[in-house]
Amino acid sequence: SPCVFSTAAQQRSTGDECGPEDPHDEPKHPLSDCALEHKAVKLEEQVRDLTERYRRALADSENVRRRTQKFVEDAKLFGIQSFCRDLVEVADILEKTTESAAEEAEPSDPNPTLQKIYEGLSLIEAKLQSVFAKHGLQKMNPVGGKYDPYDHEIVCHVPAEGMQPGTIALVTQDGYKLHGRTIRHALVGVAVESQE
Repeated sequence: SPCVFSTAAQQRSTGDECGPEDPHDEPKHPLSDCALEHKAVKLEEQVRDLTERYRRALADSENVRRRTQKFVEDAKLFGIQSFCRDLVEVADILEKTTESAAEEAEPSDPNPTLQKIYEGLSLIEAKLQSVFAKHGLQKMNPVGGKYDPYDHEIVCHVPAEGMQPGTIALVTQDGYKLHGRTIRHALVGVAVESQE
């Protein structure tokens, strides 16, 4: 190692003594101009290739970021989907109970307790539906509309009296959508032409 240092020092000192006129100082080009141009072209091609790869990698990473962001947003929106399905069952029971209480509690009924129970059930049902709406859960109202296999499930066919064939005549179980996505199909009866 000291030998290398001393040799380098000697070369530096002898280099200082040489003037610019020394013919031995001219840089020697081991590559010809043609070879340099060929190498420059190759390097430019590599730069273009690497630039294109870089752009593709950026585009891919941006696509992955967008997809991941969409998955996260969907998870936030639809994470309560199974909970909503369970609550919809409770809403059905509440609706049926309210309907049966309405049939029993008539305005002329002398029993005020039954009337108060009906009013309380009606308030609870209205509040439950407003909470559903607040969180993006909506009841479908398909009566009179066209049958859609993505939203409805046919349970029966009914004669088309005053209705166009293919339209929904009755609903046996309400369907629900969460932020536009069907979480429970409506069970419907579809109008068909009567065969006589």
